[in-house]
Amino acid sequence: MADLPIETIFEILTRVPAKVVGRSRSVCKEWYALLSTRDFIRVHSSRSLVSSNQRVLLIDDLTCSVHPIIFQSYDYGPRSIVTLPFDHQNNDVSILSHLNGLLCVCLNHTNELLLWNPTTTAFKRLSTPDSLGIYINNLDAVGLYANDADDYKVLHIKRRRHVYESYVYSRELNFWRNIPFLTRQEYLSPNFAWSPGTFCGGTMYFTLCECWVGGTNVVICFDINSEQFKEISFPPVPSTGFVQGVLVNVKNELHMFATTGWFEITIDLWTLKEDYWIKVLSCPPIPPISLSLWGDITHYVTNGNWFVMTKLGKLFTIEMDTKPFEILYPVTWFRGYKGAVFVETVVSPSI
Repeated sequence: MADLPIETIFEILTRVPAKVVGRSRSVCKEWYALLSTRDFIRVHSSRSLVSSNQRVLLIDDLTCSVHPIIFQSYDYGPRSIVTLPFDHQNNDVSILSHLNGLLCVCLNHTNELLLWNPTTTAFKRLSTPDSLGIYINNLDAVGLYANDADDYKVLHIKRRRHVYESYVYSRELNFWRNIPFLTRQEYLSPNFAWSPGTFCGGTMYFTLCECWVGGTNVVICFDINSEQFKEISFPPVPSTGFVQGVLVNVKNELHMFATTGWFEITIDLWTLKEDYWIKVLSCPPIPPISLSLWGDITHYVTNGNWFVMTKLGKLFTIEMDTKPFEILYPVTWFRGYKGAVFVETVVSPSI
């Protein structure tokens, strides 16, 4: 391709897999410079956000593995073992958020936050000597997002000494700064559990759920442009059992799988329209699931079917009458924090 115009080379290489881009950078100095530009990385990332590039990362005490998704069976393919490039203790790593191939993870033995691209293996520590970038499980919440200038940022909501604080880390500036966070005093209770953040349409969304039957459930929204928080209602689901909401960005529209029940679980799919929830469909009650499996569950939707997945593979399938989605869309997290569905890109955790 040496005789091709640089524009043509750009168009070709923005369509190849991320690992091919990594190898192509060693071809010559000109290609290395081209493939390292912000424009190339942005275009390549946008073109990588397709189902065939989705991978499932699973972490247990002994291994960290990446699996392709087999679309014929909607199950996991053969695994590739990944060596974690940072210091850890027995793979004690929690995955908190992901966006465009970047993962925001916590090293549980030090509570440090990191940005990590498992495809390129590059990572960036976010902790500082004054204890910024330190994450406490069951108290804090984290969300990863990007602004119009392609500056990847981490929103960290901290619950400390009966006070909420919020900070934003900028990859561009390599700096944490404090931003105002106002919420109800009762949400400081440890009985409220935060979900990881889900980025959709310029807003970061979190569920905040009280951990008992009949408790309060709300959605907290963070506008990334104004950097203002607000609260919106939870979908009107029955409160006769445990309630859980799992958020997912589908074609830049926010959806929620709202789970309710006790021994039998019912799951409804809702979509957010101008701060109001509209029910898309209801699933029939699903069989009882052991608590150990609940800790690893995520959900896939494709071609009208809803798949309940765990680390062990597909648990069961629910067939739906309607077909809201055309291709596979995963939720953004496993409840056990030990897995993630991500796309392979060359987005760097640092500038």
